[in-house]
Amino acid sequence: MSTALAIAGVTAVLRDLLNDGLINHNVSGTLGSSVTVSVLAPDRVVPASGSEASQINLFLYLVTANPGWRNEGLPSRDVSGRLRLANAPLALDLHYLLSVYSGGDLHAEILLGYAMQLLHEMPVLTRDAIRTALSPSPDVGTALPPALRALVDSGLEDQVELVKLTPQYLSTEEVSKLWTAMQSHFRPTAAYTASVVLIQARRPARSPLPVLSRGPVDPATHRDRGIAVTPGLTPPVPMLTAVVPPARQPVARIGDTVDLQGHDLDGSGREALLSNDRFGVDLALAALAPPGAGAAVLLRFTLSPALVATLPVGVYRVGARMLRTGDPAPRETNRLGMTLAPQMTNLPLAVARNGAGTASFTVEFTPALRAGQEAVLVLGGNEYRPRAIGSPPTSLSFEIPNAPADALLARLRIDGIESPIIDLSQAPPATPTFLDQRVVIT
Repeated sequence: MSTALAIAGVTAVLRDLLNDGLINHNVSGTLGSSVTVSVLAPDRVVPASGSEASQINLFLYLVTANPGWRNEGLPSRDVSGRLRLANAPLALDLHYLLSVYSGGDLHAEILLGYAMQLLHEMPVLTRDAIRTALSPSPDVGTALPPALRALVDSGLEDQVELVKLTPQYLSTEEVSKLWTAMQSHFRPTAAYTASVVLIQARRPARSPLPVLSRGPVDPATHRDRGIAVTPGLTPPVPMLTAVVPPARQPVARIGDTVDLQGHDLDGSGREALLSNDRFGVDLALAALAPPGAGAAVLLRFTLSPALVATLPVGVYRVGARMLRTGDPAPRETNRLGMTLAPQMTNLPLAVARNGAGTASFTVEFTPALRAGQEAVLVLGGNEYRPRAIGSPPTSLSFEIPNAPADALLARLRIDGIESPIIDLSQAPPATPTFLDQRVVIT
């Protein structure tokens, strides 16, 4: 693959190809004047004096993604965005305008003919041609400008696919729009596409180890088992289908026992896996003792109060890991989402107003607040921001001016996740009721 210098490298190689061709065909002798090859924007080719020298100009006017290579090597990172799995190539097609300039009669037509012939005879930029253009011999060293010296390290000659030149037909309307956009007078022009340039980073990436065998080795034949096919709609591997917090709540809280439902969840060394990319949490919790015959369809774990400072409020990816009978190594299940909500621990709370009608109180909660998290108390139908955060950050102080004398339902919202406020423990058709999460202001 090439580096980011490859785009300039292609332009430099094409300019060198045209220069060598003009010299080999003695075009200067044919015209009776010197001929140069430039790579400028068309509005910069003709000098301010207006006098035109015999000149061929190669202008890169457009870069597009190559459709054949654009999806090669994806994805380049894991689901967390932190681990680099591969260096996906940036595949580009380069679109050039070949224009000719001259103040002499028929000079422009002669130059255009030679230039198009030279590009026709070199439809592919060979590796030798690229090396010759970018690494001239004998070495001219510091005689070259710094930009040209840097192109030696472009890696263009070593990329997997060679760069191919293809003439492109531009309609009268397309040519008119191009030259109008470039704010320059029209000159005889031909269009070409150079495809494909593969630009790839060279940063360290994950490189998996080779596979030694596919499945257990048969002791009689000494061959691996290979791929085992088990007909059926249910895959014969551990799989989670639901994360079920207690009391029919849609969220879990510190101190809750959470059930993971699925199939093939039996085995030894069972663990629940919790991860949160935002806060860098990657935790394994030992599962509770198997619930008898339901071990194959249920795995339970407890969010212990000791995890108050470890698991912040947020959305977690939850999976399971276990060593099943007959397996040489532990297996991990798929991951499902679980929301960990805040829980206020000192409610209901009685608060007395001062003489000015202001109610001041402190709400204690779990888990602890992390840096960057935003906390809001919803009291009745109004939102209040904390006046101060306790140390450790498991309490918030509030000051409510003109507080009404009432028993108000309270919800603590952290990063948009609210503490539960409805009792859902009773199955329908029972009528749901509010939990006794109130601040009673007198």
